Amino acid sequence: MTRITRTLLCGAAAAILALAADEPGPLHPEMTVAPDAGTYDKPAGTVGQKPSTDWTETTINAGVNKKPLDGKPVTVAGEIIDLSCYLQLGKHGEKHKACGVKCLQSGQPIGLLAKDGAIYMLMAEEHDPRRDGQTGGFRQAAIDNFAKIMEVTGTETSHDGFRAIYVQGYAAK
Repeated sequence: MTRITRTLLCGAAAAILALAADEPGPLHPEMTVAPDAGTYDKPAGTVGQKPSTDWTETTINAGVNKKPLDGKPVTVAGEIIDLSCYLQLGKHGEKHKACGVKCLQSGQPIGLLAKDGAIYMLMAEEHDPRRDGQTGGFRQAAIDNFAKIMEVTGTETSHDGFRAIYVQGYAAK
């Protein structure tokens, strides 16, 4: 290996390390989940069912011209958070659990914080049951699993950098 090649490789490696240091991640990484609350490699449990189609019939029927935004089935491991405190204060994890549970119980938006810092809003997928208050089981599942790392399955959609996962399986029958 020539000296010039070594210099170029070292420079490229330094640039990659500098970029990696600037990569986004969770706000306040010192605020961690409890030791028994799962890891990104071994989540504490699952939330949601694998969609059989991108969107349920009720969502398709509610779409403009019966065409909801494009969606794709996903499974993402992440910490269940309340978006209000996370986006305003950066709070999450076990130390924030009592406050976060109260926020979710009061109707604050539910979120998922992925390992890379990506944030997803979480909602029940079924449009009409969600609108009509028939998906309370989903909110309760989020409350029960707050500050745990869970594997969430649903339909992902995004617009202008805003991401959401719509979770199926919580509509009252």
